[in-house]
Amino acid sequence: MATAMANKSLSERLEPYVAIIGPMVMILAILLFMALAEPARYFRVTNLNLILLDAALYMPMAMAMTFVITQRGIDLSIGSIAALSGIIMAFLIKQYGFSVYVAVPIAIMLGATMGLINGLIITRFNVPDLIGTLAMDLVYRGFALVLAKGLVLARFPEFLTEIGRGQIPGFIPIPVIIGIATMIAGYILLTRTYFGRYTIAIGSNPEAAELTGISVNRHKVYAYVLMGACAALAGVMLTGKLNAIQATSAPYFNLHVIAAVVVGGTSLFGGRASMLGSFAGVLLLSMMINALVTLRIEFFWQSVASGVVIVSSVALYTWMQKKDRDGAGGMFAGLMTPDGQKMLRFSAALIGVLIALLAIGALFAGDPNPSG
Repeated sequence: MATAMANKSLSERLEPYVAIIGPMVMILAILLFMALAEPARYFRVTNLNLILLDAALYMPMAMAMTFVITQRGIDLSIGSIAALSGIIMAFLIKQYGFSVYVAVPIAIMLGATMGLINGLIITRFNVPDLIGTLAMDLVYRGFALVLAKGLVLARFPEFLTEIGRGQIPGFIPIPVIIGIATMIAGYILLTRTYFGRYTIAIGSNPEAAELTGISVNRHKVYAYVLMGACAALAGVMLTGKLNAIQATSAPYFNLHVIAAVVVGGTSLFGGRASMLGSFAGVLLLSMMINALVTLRIEFFWQSVASGVVIVSSVALYTWMQKKDRDGAGGMFAGLMTPDGQKMLRFSAALIGVLIALLAIGALFAGDPNPSG
């Protein structure tokens, strides 16, 4: 084993870690740029705390979405699941006098039930994942709107706010601990259990997985149940973070989470997953959005920058997977081909656009403390 490792070239040793290298390089680029543009504001302890708190909210969902996407699925209903779970939890606490210690588990179980419904619709009725979860997104959001009736439910017990924004004195925030714990659990599930191996097998070739005795449909349902539970957990964390919840909360959870997972190297075509990459993707998007806010760039340009990162990442990983199928000698060998050079130029151009957006914000941002 040691001899085989010693005989591998540097490129062969690095190739399994490309999924984590990509977002880490982009994180480093953001750090270097902000060190030049806004070091005093961006690297304050309070701002770093904000980045971690924002990333922690998406970590549980990114963990579960990694399994869903790896098996060639998608879930567009997670924002509505988070909102509906939070609304029902809030009603249980505020109007029916439930203990927060009872209401929180009920909310998470409710999310798992909604994930079960998604999975059954997809597997039993053969509805495509995209259409099925998009339709259920409308259903769950509709239920949330009917229940809330335009109300904003606020002021919850301290235990709930601690879940959303609390901090152990002298240590990292509690939501960050929860988020990292879920990512570690997901890493163990993906790399050390049959659940993870079956997920990759199904994503690689569902028909072959079925022939080997794997119950593909049942396994898909399990993944959606996990996704629903994690979305509900995110809804609980969001409620605690804001100390409030309403029916229109979490409108863009699905796009943000899918973007983080894809940026982290999990293939939309299935069969390729990286839990560490998903973790890095969540951090990357939170750092990028925070950097744009720090530079006082308008929200609309933040959306443009997010889209640039997503497009470049999907294009790169799609190209990498094609090279794997074509047997082009791996990614590093493929980079030396004409197609590889085109991909490098394309990625460099998109990253250049992102850097240009950051530079525009740094040059033309107004004074945050105007006189008068």
